[in-house]
Amino acid sequence: MKIAVIGGTGLIGSRVVAKLNAAGHEAVPHSQSTGVDVISGKGLDEALAGAQVVVNLTNSPTFDDASPAFFRSSMDNLLDAADRAGVGHVVILSIVGVDQVPELDYYRAKVLQEQILMAGPIPYSIVRATQFMEFMDAVISWTADDDTVRLPATPIQPIAAADVAEAVAEVATGAPLNGVRAIGGPQVFALDELGRITLAHKGDPRTVVTDPTAGMFAVVEGDVLTDPDAHLAPTRYADWLS
Repeated sequence: MKIAVIGGTGLIGSRVVAKLNAAGHEAVPHSQSTGVDVISGKGLDEALAGAQVVVNLTNSPTFDDASPAFFRSSMDNLLDAADRAGVGHVVILSIVGVDQVPELDYYRAKVLQEQILMAGPIPYSIVRATQFMEFMDAVISWTADDDTVRLPATPIQPIAAADVAEAVAEVATGAPLNGVRAIGGPQVFALDELGRITLAHKGDPRTVVTDPTAGMFAVVEGDVLTDPDAHLAPTRYADWLS
């Protein structure tokens, strides 16, 4: 099966491409570095030629109120090109609970991306994942100074990027869901506690202060958690750290 992976050189995309090719498929990575621009549409027709499936893993360069415009333009261009190419299945990666946090510009933008896909002409699948373990350093950096890291006690269910890629590859090679598959890590932590675990593992002497107003996840309550029907990935946070 020929699968075009748009955003195929990034954290998840590169892993998806590797897994698909190892399974005997022809997965081709595409990104700005390979001449594909989802905003202008440049290179999309060539990238999608002959593909049965398109996996779209591109992401907005910002998390602010500019992100809806990115997802609208990129999805409109991608779906138009996929329709012209006769693609039979489009897959995107989204976020567990994305429709439950309207206070966040980025979450509203991802909901818009899902809505555009669902309203489009091509069978589709949406994979919603909880927060990536690989993003924990960035989350810590948002509210850190030389001595302290301020984090809310928001419940979080981190998942390893490798497990996300495995799920995306599995969905991409199956029949279109015309719906959502939710995936998450096997454990739930309070975000402040996860910060303490992370810093202790790194030997970082900074103190984590519980602050319900700190950072992007301050407005998120239990929405980052999976429901009982979700697929739980195998990788535990301590094993990932190691």
